[in-house]
Amino acid sequence: MHFALKTVAAAGIALTMATAFAQKGETVKIALIDPQTGLMGPVGLNQLRSWQFFAEKFTQSNPAGVKFEVVGFDNKLSPAESLNNFKAALDQGVRYIAQGNGSSVAGALIDAVNKHNERNPGKEVVFLNYAAVDPDFTNSKCSYWHFRFDADTSMKMEAITTFMKDVPDVKKVYLLNQNYSHGQQVAKFAKENLARKRPDVQIVGEDLHPLAQVRDFAPYIAKIKASGADTVITGNWGSDLALMVKAANEGGYTGKFFTYYTGKFFTYYTGVTGTPSALGTGGEGRVYQVAYQHYNMGGQMGQWMAEFQKRYKDDMYTGAIPLAYQAVSEAMAKAKSTDPVKVAAAMEGMKFKGFNGEVEVRKLDHQLQQPLFVTVWSKVDAKNPYSPENTGMTLKPVKEFPAFIASTPTSCQMKRP
Repeated sequence: MHFALKTVAAAGIALTMATAFAQKGETVKIALIDPQTGLMGPVGLNQLRSWQFFAEKFTQSNPAGVKFEVVGFDNKLSPAESLNNFKAALDQGVRYIAQGNGSSVAGALIDAVNKHNERNPGKEVVFLNYAAVDPDFTNSKCSYWHFRFDADTSMKMEAITTFMKDVPDVKKVYLLNQNYSHGQQVAKFAKENLARKRPDVQIVGEDLHPLAQVRDFAPYIAKIKASGADTVITGNWGSDLALMVKAANEGGYTGKFFTYYTGKFFTYYTGVTGTPSALGTGGEGRVYQVAYQHYNMGGQMGQWMAEFQKRYKDDMYTGAIPLAYQAVSEAMAKAKSTDPVKVAAAMEGMKFKGFNGEVEVRKLDHQLQQPLFVTVWSKVDAKNPYSPENTGMTLKPVKEFPAFIASTPTSCQMKRP
């Protein structure tokens, strides 16, 4: 009798395990649709390597027991080319796509995924957005099939301006951004938030320039200097940020940069390929970044970054990628399936501990809620030893904002299948 009970129990455990790992060994293909050539090519290639690096890491260990494979497509930063890439990925049987460079591209892909899924029941596709941060994608243009793992423009601006509120020497701000949805949103939210939190601050100038086309930013830096701005806010990234910073250093601009930026530059993307080298020591103490990670987090992220740097002689700076893998693999385990319809349902409302703290895939709009960090460009030290692009410099954390502080409301009225 005792033996029989043990046998039944063992069989039950075996059945449970078999059910939990129903998809064990199945290969999940992810199509990465991003630039791999042109001015933004170095950023796209870094992120292709990052997606492939984490495919390997999460294949080694994930709760669903699946294997991940990444197929790269060069969209040349073109929405039209991206739609061709999407069709090619569908022809290869891909059911998960990822993209991040350019909100204009992301908008085209969201529309394409929506139309495809409506017309092809049983062949649905999920869009993993790891860096395209236009707030409309989780507001007026929200989609059940779209999940964003980066913090959007409004969330980052909420954090930046909350930090700037307590920086008294910020008095005159210049807005310099790329002329597409993300850059326009940076300018919009900067003006709205500063008016609310620092009504004494003057906006002394504003420019929008073509995306990935400007090779000489000296005229823009001359305008910034002439305006008397002590601070610049920019959402620029890739070559546009690196060349802008280079021009600022060569032109003798000594203000602050806040990025999403670098003078005082307040920036979003100081850590992206090429920008650390352009900064050198010239931006020390003047360039601030807001992001969901920083170079000196240590722990699992520190180990990943060290291994990535050793393998590729490059810096891993896109932590939204492992967050996406973590969410997808946990959703597959929960759904006991790799079917995008079931996985999307399982990701909604999901909470888990990421490398940067507790995060949540907000059910209302599929926007990841997560902590944000403000960092400043500084010399490396014992506490902050990671040096991007071997510059001897780093982004040193100066303020952390928990998810509820950085969170912004949503107007999303999501249509669910």
